[in-house]
Amino acid sequence: MKTLITFALAGLLATSAFAVDAEDLKANSSVHTNYKKISVHLNEGVGKAKIAIYDMNGKKLHQRSVKANEDLRVPYDLNSLPTGKYQVFISTDAEEVMYTVETVEEEKPTPALLPLMAYGKKVDHYTVNLLVVGLDQAGTEVKIKRIADDRVVHEETVEQAEGFRKNYRLNGLDAEEVYMEVTDTQGRSRTIYF
Repeated sequence: MKTLITFALAGLLATSAFAVDAEDLKANSSVHTNYKKISVHLNEGVGKAKIAIYDMNGKKLHQRSVKANEDLRVPYDLNSLPTGKYQVFISTDAEEVMYTVETVEEEKPTPALLPLMAYGKKVDHYTVNLLVVGLDQAGTEVKIKRIADDRVVHEETVEQAEGFRKNYRLNGLDAEEVYMEVTDTQGRSRTIYF
């Protein structure tokens, strides 16, 4: 009787060592991408396995052996490689599975558009000064208008990149009678009163 129990225990241990059989490798593995990173997941019990990554031309990029006695995640960083499709082969002594994955560039969020940095000051009764900084491109539109009726008294496009400072002489108008509308090539605008 003691011998029978020993054989039963030995048989149970032997079958538990092969809990994941060859047909279950696909069910016990997965491959995921996150932009240009690949994660290979192997479930507990897969045992010894080889992981290889190939490009779509069949060139082997990486290969390594692992032992999955517990759940295992194997990360790969493909930031130094171009985006595109790659093949991931996972093989054991009994079976091999292949996954095709695609990597993509991570879209960088565009920073919020900053306001136009345009500043004006009264130099004297008939002269105003305009300072514009932080431009990306030349082509800033400057309009000087009368406050009383919004009539344009001067209009120009300043072809100066990065920024500029300029004095405007007002013919017969006091600086407090006008305002400026400044618009850059990105559509940012600012209204300046004196």
